[in-house]
Amino acid sequence: MAISTGSGGDDVPMSDINTTPLVDVMLVLLIIFLIAVPVVIQTIDLTLPKVQFEPTTTKPENVSLSVKGGPDGCEIFWGLTRVNHTELLDRAVAKLKAEIDRQGGPNAAGLELPEVHIRGDINTPYRCIGGTIYTMQMAGFVKVGFISEPEPGSTTTRL
Repeated sequence: MAISTGSGGDDVPMSDINTTPLVDVMLVLLIIFLIAVPVVIQTIDLTLPKVQFEPTTTKPENVSLSVKGGPDGCEIFWGLTRVNHTELLDRAVAKLKAEIDRQGGPNAAGLELPEVHIRGDINTPYRCIGGTIYTMQMAGFVKVGFISEPEPGSTTTRL
């Protein structure tokens, strides 16, 4: 304990806090955080396309699905007909098989598979959209896209 001589000649203990251990601890923590932060923040450098809105070309062989969440669960519509997941899978397999046969079979040159266009209500739970995508991929569809409504007054440009 440090003792100082008071004004009256009496020895009085010093009441100042020794800050050296506090500074040492803070410097160690600073070094640990400087090393740990880059490890925690893992990013992958990507250059994403800057697209405001790109119109889709609708072909008659493409499948148009509408998905929304209802009180009874997920509601899926093939065109205007409501289907469940089993019916969706059966219809999708039949549609894909018919389209492949129409183009000359699975070994035909220049085979163009149809696309699936999904229109999802803004309040639809992800499990409904994800389940529909999974079902269509199980049927063999490779190209699955989403149809959205552009902002009023927006233009179709690729930046």
